[in-house]
Amino acid sequence: MKKISTAVLLLGAIWVAAQESGNKEKEIEDIIIVGNRNVKRTKLETPVPVDVINIDKIQKSAPQMTAQDLLNYVIPSFNAVRQSASDGTEHIDPVTLRGMGPDQVLVLLNGKRRHTTSLVNYQNTVGNGSVGTDLSTIPVIAIDRIEVLRDGAAAQYGSDAIAGVINIILKKNAGASASLTYGISGRNDGDTYQAGANYGASLGKKDGYINLSLQLSHRGKTTRTQNHDLDIFGDNFAYEFAGDDEAVKAARAADDAEIQKRGLTRDDFNFQIGDAQIRQGQLFFNAEYPFNDHFKLYSFGGFSIKEGKGFGFRRLPSEKSNVVSSIYPNGFQATLASQIYDISYAVGAKYNISDWLLDLSNTLGSNTFNYNVNNTNNASLGAKSPTSFYAGAHSFLQNTINLDVSRNINRFNIAFGGEFRFEQYQIKAGDEASYAQYDANGNIATEGSTVLGAGGSQSFIGFSPDNALKKDRHSTAVYADVSYDLDKKLNIDAAARFENYSDFGNTLNGKLAVRYEFVKNYAVRAAVGTGFRAPSLQQQYFNNSYADISTSGEKIVTKGIFSNDSKAAAILGFDKLRQETSVNASAGFTLKPLNNLTITIDGYWIKVKDRIVITSNITDTRLDQFKVESGRFFANAIDTETKGVDVVVTYDWILGNGKLNMNLAGNYTETKITDFHFPENLGTPQEQFFGPDQINIIETLSPKTKASLGLNYGIGKFNFLVRNTYFGKVIRDGYPFGEVQEFSPKVVTDISVGYDITKSINFTAGANNIFDVFPDRQIYRNSYYGVFKYAPVQMGTLGNYFFGRLNFNF
Repeated sequence: MKKISTAVLLLGAIWVAAQESGNKEKEIEDIIIVGNRNVKRTKLETPVPVDVINIDKIQKSAPQMTAQDLLNYVIPSFNAVRQSASDGTEHIDPVTLRGMGPDQVLVLLNGKRRHTTSLVNYQNTVGNGSVGTDLSTIPVIAIDRIEVLRDGAAAQYGSDAIAGVINIILKKNAGASASLTYGISGRNDGDTYQAGANYGASLGKKDGYINLSLQLSHRGKTTRTQNHDLDIFGDNFAYEFAGDDEAVKAARAADDAEIQKRGLTRDDFNFQIGDAQIRQGQLFFNAEYPFNDHFKLYSFGGFSIKEGKGFGFRRLPSEKSNVVSSIYPNGFQATLASQIYDISYAVGAKYNISDWLLDLSNTLGSNTFNYNVNNTNNASLGAKSPTSFYAGAHSFLQNTINLDVSRNINRFNIAFGGEFRFEQYQIKAGDEASYAQYDANGNIATEGSTVLGAGGSQSFIGFSPDNALKKDRHSTAVYADVSYDLDKKLNIDAAARFENYSDFGNTLNGKLAVRYEFVKNYAVRAAVGTGFRAPSLQQQYFNNSYADISTSGEKIVTKGIFSNDSKAAAILGFDKLRQETSVNASAGFTLKPLNNLTITIDGYWIKVKDRIVITSNITDTRLDQFKVESGRFFANAIDTETKGVDVVVTYDWILGNGKLNMNLAGNYTETKITDFHFPENLGTPQEQFFGPDQINIIETLSPKTKASLGLNYGIGKFNFLVRNTYFGKVIRDGYPFGEVQEFSPKVVTDISVGYDITKSINFTAGANNIFDVFPDRQIYRNSYYGVFKYAPVQMGTLGNYFFGRLNFNF
C-alpha cells in the first residue's frame, strides 16, 4: 500500500476519470458548456482545464450515492468531509475546490447560476465562516454529467467563481431507468437506502423532451465514540482536572457508587458522536419544447426536502446550571432535528435569427433551514421547562434574470449579455422558551433577577426577535467575451464583466486564456484573470447565540456571533464588509501520445485580497452588555495565496476479451495567509482576532495532496472496479485548550463487481474503504476528554461500508 501511495505522490495525485467504463472515443468528443460560450469545443481543446464526469456511468459501480461524495473520489482538487456535533453543518456538507472556501466555488445547473444554502458554517469546520451550495439537493438519478472548470471564472460568471465552476447537466434522454441501493457500515450502523427513478420522453415534433426524476434516500446515524472518564456527578468537569491521583480515585469511586445506586452503567452516559441521520426526498424535471427551427422554450428545476437528526454535546448530571435534575436526573444529550426545503425553477426561451442565438431566462432558487431541538431543557424554567423546542429558521432566496447573445463568425465566437440578480436573506425567531432566560418566578429575566439556570434550549439556543431580520440586495451586470479558434491549433478566449451591487458598489474583471497545439496532439495552455466575490448576505447579517466549550475548556458557555452592522461590531471598530478580490493564473500541457492515452498537467496560482472570514472568539469587556463570554465577527481579515498542480492520466487497454480503463490523476494544493487586517481600535491580540485554530482551517486542515488510482475492467457481462484514493496528511490545531496534532496520510480502497443479469438489469455489489481505514486517533487534549475518538478529517469516520445496487434501464 505504501509503495502505491509513493508512486501516486510522484505524479501529484490521482483522479478517477468520468468514464470508468464505456467508449473512450465518445468521452473525448464531449462538448463543453462551462468555461466558454463556444459550444463547439471539446474538453481537450479548452485553454483551461475542464473535467467531464459522466455521473450515470460512475454511479452505476461506485459505492457513493450523492453528487458531492462521488466528486470527492473522482476529482483530486475537490474535497467534502462530513462533520459531527456541529449544529447545521452536519446536515449540509461544505465542499471545496483547490483548497479554497465553499463560497469561492460557483455552482451552475444547466449553465444557470444555482442558489447557495442559507446556512453559515461557524463550528470551526472546513469552510468556517462561509456559505456554500448543497450539491446533495440534486438527485443523482437526474444528473447526466458534471463539468468542473478548475480555473477562476468571475470575469465570465460573476461572484463566487474564484476557485472554479461546477456545472451540473440534467438528463434529457428518452427512456426509463431506475436504481435501488442498500448499504451498511462494517459496524452495523449508518445503513443507507436509496431508490430512484428517471423517465424521459419526446416532446413536440423535433428535438423536444421532458425528463422527470424522483429519488428517496435514507442515511442512518453512526456512533464513533469511545469510553470516556468524565466526572459525571462530581464538582469537576473531568477527572483530568480533579487534582492528584488520590482525588481522581475518590471522584471516580463516588461516581461509580452513584451510577450503581441508580441501576445504570457508564455506557448510559456515553456520547453519541458520528454522522447525523439524514432522510431526503427529491423531485426534478428538465424540459425543452421547440416551436420551430428558430424558437424554443425550456424549463428545469426541482424540489428537495431533507430531514436530519444530529447530536449536540452531552450535558452531565453535574452540570447543575444546564440540567433540570427533576426532568433529566442522568443528564441528557440533545438532538438537533432539521427540516431543509430547497426549491429551484428556471424558465427560458432561445431564439435563433440570422445565426444570432438569443437566450433569455429567469432562474429562481430558495433554501430554508428549520431548527427543532429535542431531548433538552431550558434550565432557567426548572421543572416547567419543555423538552422540545422550535428554535427558528433562516432562509435565502435568489432570483436571476439573464440575457445571453452569441454568434459564430468564421473563426470567432462572439458573446455578450446582461444579468440582474435579486437576493433576500431572512432569520425567523423560535419559540420564546428556546432563547429566553427566565427568573425564579417564570418571567423573562432582567438585570439583577434571580435565575435557576442557563436560558434557552440547551445545545442549540433558538433565534430571538433580536436576531430576526429580513435583508435584501440586487446586482446588475454586463459581460462580453470573444473566442478565436484556428483549425483547433490555436484557441484564444478574452472576457470582461462589469457588475454593480446595491450594497457595496462596482467591480470590473477580465480574463485572457490561450491554447496552442505546437505539434499534433501536443498543446500548451495558459490563462490569467482577475476575480471577485461579493460578501454574502448571510455573512453580512447572520447573528445568534450558541453553546460552546469555554475558552478554558472546562465548561459549556454561551458565545455570540454578531452581524457586521450590529452595535457590538461598531463598538469594537469593525468595518463594513467589502468584496474579496483575486488574481488567477494557470499554465499547463495537454498530451495525447497514443490514441488511447491522454495526459494533462496544469499548475495554478490564486491570490485573494480581503478574504472574508469569521474571527476567533474575542473577549472584551465591552461585550459584557450582550451577556456572552465572547463574540465573533465577519471581517475582511486576511489575504491568501494558493498554488498547486493537477495531473490527470487516462489510458484504455484492450486486455484479453475485455477492456481495461486506467486512471491516474491528482492534486497538490498549498494555501498560505500572507497578511492580516485588524480593526485599528480593537486592541485584541492576534490569538483572539484570528487565532492558530482559524489559521489551521485555512492552511492545513484539508489535505494538501490527494490522489487516486482507478482500474475498471469490463469483460462480457462483468465489470470490475478497484480504486485506491490517497488522502494526504492534515494538521489540526486544538487551540485554545488543545494541542497541534498531525494526522498521517491514508489510502482508502473501493471495490465493486457488476453483472448484467439481462440487457436491462444490472446488479453491482462492493465496498467503500474495504480495509476499514480511519484517521489517526485524536490526542486526548483535542478529543473533548476522550469523547471524540476520531476527528472528521480527510476521508471522515465511517470506516468500511458495503453496498448492493440494482440498476434498471428500459
